[in-house]
Amino acid sequence: MRSVVLLSGGLDSAVSLAQAVQDSEVVLCLTMDYGQKAARKEIAAAAALAAHYKVPHRVVELPFLAQITRTSLVDRNVAVPEPPAEILDNLEEARATAAAVWVPNRNGLFISIAACFAEAMGCQQVVTGFNREEAATFPDNSLAFIEATNRALSFSTLSGVRVVSYTARLNKAEIVALGKRLGVPWNLIWSCYYGGETMCGRCESCRRLARAMAAAGEGG
Repeated sequence: MRSVVLLSGGLDSAVSLAQAVQDSEVVLCLTMDYGQKAARKEIAAAAALAAHYKVPHRVVELPFLAQITRTSLVDRNVAVPEPPAEILDNLEEARATAAAVWVPNRNGLFISIAACFAEAMGCQQVVTGFNREEAATFPDNSLAFIEATNRALSFSTLSGVRVVSYTARLNKAEIVALGKRLGVPWNLIWSCYYGGETMCGRCESCRRLARAMAAAGEGG
């Protein structure tokens, strides 16, 4: 089995890469640059993780995404939501923060691009890092999305490339536990919506990472 891995450099994709390396021959890691605030840090983290696992790494630039969306992940004039830890499981609050960081058809686009590489390189699967926790508010993290995407790919790729997510059934704490067993180098990941010198600790991505690390006994 040969794989292309979508690698943002964050928790879910890092653990997915580690599992993919065990389960398949990973021929390429792809990182998407769509003008997000954390692009520089995500690319650096992804490159470091790919080098750690001795996998080639490539950045795909998608500047048009920044041009057509006002998401807080991209727009420098719009603040990224910083929800307190105690409301992370409040569905209404989580939907509001999800809407603020939504990028139009992002995962659909990323998977389609990765499937182009996969088919061209003779790979059977695209590996992506989804999770059950955020699937409640991000439908493009869900098992239903994977199933629907695989049906579409059965028509759009002659070789029948499929999407695989080793983490889609897991919450963040379970993903940390899996990564711990796989020996993922936590010092290389970047799970912040901002692109500062250190992770902010305040955005939703940072909050979920910190909570998961604590629950898994990793201490951050």
